[in-house]
Amino acid sequence: MNRLLIIISIFLTVSCVLNAQEIVTQITLPEEASMETAEKPKTNRVYAELIGTGTIGFNKNVVVSIDLGQYQSSFKPYRLLDEKGKPIKFNSMVAAMNYMGERGWKFIQVYIVKDTSENQDVYHWLMYKDITAPDQIYDGLRVSNTESAPSKSKK
Repeated sequence: MNRLLIIISIFLTVSCVLNAQEIVTQITLPEEASMETAEKPKTNRVYAELIGTGTIGFNKNVVVSIDLGQYQSSFKPYRLLDEKGKPIKFNSMVAAMNYMGERGWKFIQVYIVKDTSENQDVYHWLMYKDITAPDQIYDGLRVSNTESAPSKSKK
């Protein structure tokens, strides 16, 4: 009789434990989370270089040009323009970086090259920005000479 009770109790315990486990084959997310991930556009990282020249010690104005990776003439560097279309004069390279930072650009590194022919330093500030569309590289920027770039053939 004791043996029968032990066997019945073991059988009931095992069957309860086995029934308590459920195998999950699919996980459903809340509606907001699934919509958020479905609508998130792919981002691309783009790079730019601020190039500053000038005798920083004596003249506080730095001539800054920008390279966004587009076609650029050797004789007409691209300049940042104000709302009137005039080149922006920066007091320092930090002021130029602050201007770019306000427009979403992030600092990577800086390096300096000595231009012995002009007896001045040339400051190169590298930056990046994450964008979702190619035209966002110009968001908040007015750049000179961009309309004269040659058309690129489409593949």
